[in-house]
Amino acid sequence: MRKLIKKCTVFMLSVLCASSILAGCGDSGQDGVTQIHVLQYKPEAVAVFERLQEEFNAAHDDIQLVIESPNDAMTILKTKLVREDYPDIIGIGGDMNYSYFVDANILADVSDYEGLKSIKPAYLEMLEGLEFVPTEGTFGVPYVANAAGVLYNRAMFQEHGWQIPTTWSEFIALCEQIQSEQIQPLYFGFRDTWTCLAPWNALAVGLAPADVCAQVNRKETTFQENYGQVADRVLEMLKYGQSGPFAYNYNDACIAFANGETAMYAIGSYAVPQIKSVNPDMDIDSFVMPANDDASKNVLNSGIDLQFCLTKECKDKEAAYEVLDFLLEHDNMQSYLDDQNAVPCKDEAFTLAPMLDGMASYIEEGKMSDYHDHHYPSEMAVDGMIQTFLMEQDKDAFLQKFDKDWLRYNRDIIRKVEEYGSGQ
Repeated sequence: MRKLIKKCTVFMLSVLCASSILAGCGDSGQDGVTQIHVLQYKPEAVAVFERLQEEFNAAHDDIQLVIESPNDAMTILKTKLVREDYPDIIGIGGDMNYSYFVDANILADVSDYEGLKSIKPAYLEMLEGLEFVPTEGTFGVPYVANAAGVLYNRAMFQEHGWQIPTTWSEFIALCEQIQSEQIQPLYFGFRDTWTCLAPWNALAVGLAPADVCAQVNRKETTFQENYGQVADRVLEMLKYGQSGPFAYNYNDACIAFANGETAMYAIGSYAVPQIKSVNPDMDIDSFVMPANDDASKNVLNSGIDLQFCLTKECKDKEAAYEVLDFLLEHDNMQSYLDDQNAVPCKDEAFTLAPMLDGMASYIEEGKMSDYHDHHYPSEMAVDGMIQTFLMEQDKDAFLQKFDKDWLRYNRDIIRKVEEYGSGQ
């Protein structure tokens, strides 16, 4: 069928009979009412979406909004795509799944949607950067993002008079100072390999080009040429973590931070609800990873956590746009931000969660760059590669493997890039 289907077929065979397959998506129903079916992938946000659905339907007689927020939504979505049973709108993140959907030509061009004018350019650029080759049109409406750097215990910092670092040298000096006061500077949950990506991404956005993956696909550079300093610095951070970080998982790290066993935690804002579930009264703030020794070069690691994309099978684009207008209304977005501690993609004044205070200026200025792992194929298992590197501490072997595996797992994309380049 399409390239997406080729990539997903084997995986999907195991779930085609799943009982959770959703009903077909919308066109005009009874009495001329148009149903718009949204399938979004964040089950943790089900409560806020239920409220929004109810409010929309109470205010509209001609459109019925149905928002589905199932567990394992991406599996269900891909199954529906295999069956060519398309929702009108899909709510997904800005990662490789989006790249495959664009490549498979299943998303509608929404360039004519007026609401795009209110979205911060940085997030629209992230979507462009996720395309394997430049594709005419815009295929998503960024809604909210998250941010990753370093969470810190604000009360502990105030008590000890520690200053927020703005350069790498200051960060290491701070870790040394905290350690000298017999307090654990950092805590890692590296038993869960995905957590290895948190400090890696936060360092990479400041030390490597935002489009390094695209450059490698064009054979203009290598990861060995770009990721050496990232590898050095994520390895240096280990010195200031607990003993045996590979024996502790994400939950262990969240609990340790919540209980005051460590001053800082290199993770994204998405971890705050988990931390607060242990210590609801904890005063948490964050700062941008100070990856550089020139503070002006530091960049916030922020990626699109949720965007809305119309599928080409949506039969009433005007009604779908009316739904997007509603979701983008200030009060509705603020409701989502409050519920999920998210970062708005809309260029408007919103009240941010207090744990984002230290990142607010970067968010307001749009000084941000996407997670590098949003461009990594899942089959390559970069998180596991980073974990192995941190265990074995052989940088040359790690970077050589990175380049070798990249060519292996991205060969179809690299071929597509070559074909595109030869046609220009």
